[in-house]
Order: sequence, then structure tokens, then C-alpha cells
Amino acid sequence: MEKIAVIGGGLAGCEAALQIAEQGVKVELYEMKPHKKTPAHKSDNFAELVCSNSLKANRVDSAAGLLKEEMRQFGSICMKAAEKCSVAAGGALAVDRDIFSQFITEAVKNHPNITVKNEIVKSLDPDSVTVVATGPLTDDELAQSIARMCESENLSFYDAAAPIVTKESVDFSSAFFASRYGKGTDDYINCPLNKEEYELFHKELINAESALLSEFDKPLTVYEGCMPIEVLAKRGEDSIRFGPLKPVGLRDPKTGHRPWAVVQLRRENAAGTLFNLVGFQTNLKFPEQKRVFSLIPALKNAEFMRYGVMHRNSFINSPRLLNNDLSLKKYPNIFFAGQLSGVEGYMESASSGIIAGINAVKRLKGEQGLVLPKFTMIGALLGYITDNTVENFQPMGANFGILPPLIDKIKDKRERYMALAKRSLDWFKNKE
Repeated sequence: MEKIAVIGGGLAGCEAALQIAEQGVKVELYEMKPHKKTPAHKSDNFAELVCSNSLKANRVDSAAGLLKEEMRQFGSICMKAAEKCSVAAGGALAVDRDIFSQFITEAVKNHPNITVKNEIVKSLDPDSVTVVATGPLTDDELAQSIARMCESENLSFYDAAAPIVTKESVDFSSAFFASRYGKGTDDYINCPLNKEEYELFHKELINAESALLSEFDKPLTVYEGCMPIEVLAKRGEDSIRFGPLKPVGLRDPKTGHRPWAVVQLRRENAAGTLFNLVGFQTNLKFPEQKRVFSLIPALKNAEFMRYGVMHRNSFINSPRLLNNDLSLKKYPNIFFAGQLSGVEGYMESASSGIIAGINAVKRLKGEQGLVLPKFTMIGALLGYITDNTVENFQPMGANFGILPPLIDKIKDKRERYMALAKRSLDWFKNKE
């Protein structure tokens, strides 16, 4: 029986493998863990969440929420897992990352049409239908093989993960629970700073010592979507106060006033014992992280369970290299999915895996590939990364700006977003 290879056991690879397997086609899923891990990965499980445990907004009138609702239409394993292990996070969908990964790992390993091979793939066979979903830290030899296939049209950017602290080490004589504008059920721990405290924190942050990068990790560019907090802080004294430390929509119950700045902590696990520092991706040395972040009054005695790390991310120049079904123009049996394909974000990566898996089966059967309308969020996202008119390509996440406008203009933004969402979901409903 013919089979399809899927390389990579991340979110995109797992979605692709299960989409293929559910159509009765045999899958060989290649994953180099546990024999070898990237600098960003710790677990042996599939679909490991690294940078954050948040899957962004859940509302259907948000870009992230619409994307997730569209994924549900395809029976997404990531959405099933997320709904099984969600943790409170206001209007966002956040998960217990360990339970999330375990759920997906078991679904993949227990599927009768999937054979897991814990091997390091070193090259691609252009004659075999294959989904490449090896992520932004693709192993060197395979990365070189991909670069040769893509005529070295590969780019790289830099990603950073935020620190995690224990709830019990947070000083609640300073901190308070609340969600912005009263949304949710007070799921965030808020750590306020007054003007003097903020200025000291900012000064020490911009003068703190960063970790040295190896030759492997020497930066070409820093991607805006995961800007290290210390890099953002150097853009001006108020740059982070109008960014991740913005106090808008929050009122300190102890003073009755809006703080000068606020560091938010988001629940990291279902038990609520761990919280991550929202927007605090960083490349500071570990002792510097402890020193500088402890200047935040509520974190003066914080116990850090994980420090922030920075690592290389790579992606191909998809607009020049990929067809609109996510196959390589030069080698149409090879499909790309996940961050390596130029999408940005957990669910964006997973959604691309869904479509790549479906289209790999169609290629095997000699059928025309599935290309979703560009008024759907998935269709718009994949349409963007395969649009050969895009110049200076950078990874793209879900947003309403990539959707074609409505025929009738709607001034109210919330109503407009709801109308855009309805247009997409009506298509899925009528398609059935």
C-alpha cells in the first residue's frame, strides 16, 4: 500500500499525519525525539508548546478565534486537545501544556494507520509524497537538504521564550488578580509598578547582560512578533509601557487608580501553580533575569521555574517557492507546513498542517489540491504565504487585515469582524 511520510512531530506534523491517516492512507511519522532535541524542546512528547501556553483569543469575532473555529470544521486534533486541557485565561484559550502534548501524542501513536519512526531524517526524496513540518529549528543536515531544494532561498529570524514563576512566590501585598476591562474571571496576576519603580526597572533592563549566541544562532534579524523584552525596551523609555507593560483597562484595588505600568502573569498549568510573564520573551543571562525581573515589586521573591531562552528560527521564502496547495513548485510531491512554511503562531502552524495533510493525500490520488477561499482565515493565511507578489517576506499570523474587505462597509470594528467571521463560517456551513 502507498504511504506518505510526515517529518516532524510538532503541531503541524501531528495535524497532517492524522488528516492523512483518517483518510485511510498509511503514514510514517518521523520524529527525532527522544534521540535528539532542539535547544527549545524539553519533553519527549509530540506537539510540545515552547514559547507560551496561550493559543490566543477564543472569540469568533477575533482573527485567532475564527482560525480555531475553522480548524474545528476539519476535526483538528489540536482543538480537541485544547478543549480537554484548557486553563483559565480571560478571553484567551490557554492550556496545560503537558496534558495538551500528551493528549496529541496518544492520539497519534494509537492510530492504526500511523507508524512512528524515531529517526533523524537527513534528506528528502522528491519522488515520494512527503509533508515537511520540522519547525523553525530543523536539524542541520535536513536543513541543508531543504536549502538545496529551495536553491538556498531560506531565511531566519529569532524567537524567545518567557520565564515561568511559581504562584506561591508572588508577593500579593503588591499583586492583584484581574483581567483587562473586567473581561474573564480575573485570571491574570497583575504586578503594578509606580513611576519610580518603572524607571529603575527600565534602566536595569536595558543595561542587563544578554546571553552570548553561538555561531549557529548569530542573528540576521529579530522578528517583531517575538521581540525580546530588553530589545523592545531599548527603543525608548515608554516603549514597553505602551507594549507588554501597558496598564490600560486595569485598576489597582489597593489604590483605586490605574498603575503607571503593569506586568501581567498568565496561568501556565491547570493546577494554577505556575505563571508565565506575559510578553517577557528574553535573551538575558539567567542571573540577569533573576536580578532584573526581581525589581518588579510583586516578583521580589519570585521563584523561577524556567528562565527565558532565545533560539534560531528558520523559514523558507514561501511566496517564491510554494504552490497554493503548499507543495514545492519545483518538487510538487514535497509539501511544507508549520513555521518552516512561513506561518507564525501555534494554531496557524497547526492549520497549515491540516491543509498540507489533505493535499498530500490528494497528490497521492492524482486529485486537485484543496485551496480554501481567501475570505476564510486559513485560506487568507495560506494565500498570503504563497502570494508571489509579496516582497520582503516575513512570517504571518492570523489577522483580519489579510481578508478581502466586505462588499458593504461596516464602521464599527466589532461588527465588521463578526461579519467577516460569519462570511467564512457560512461558507463552511454551505459546503457541508
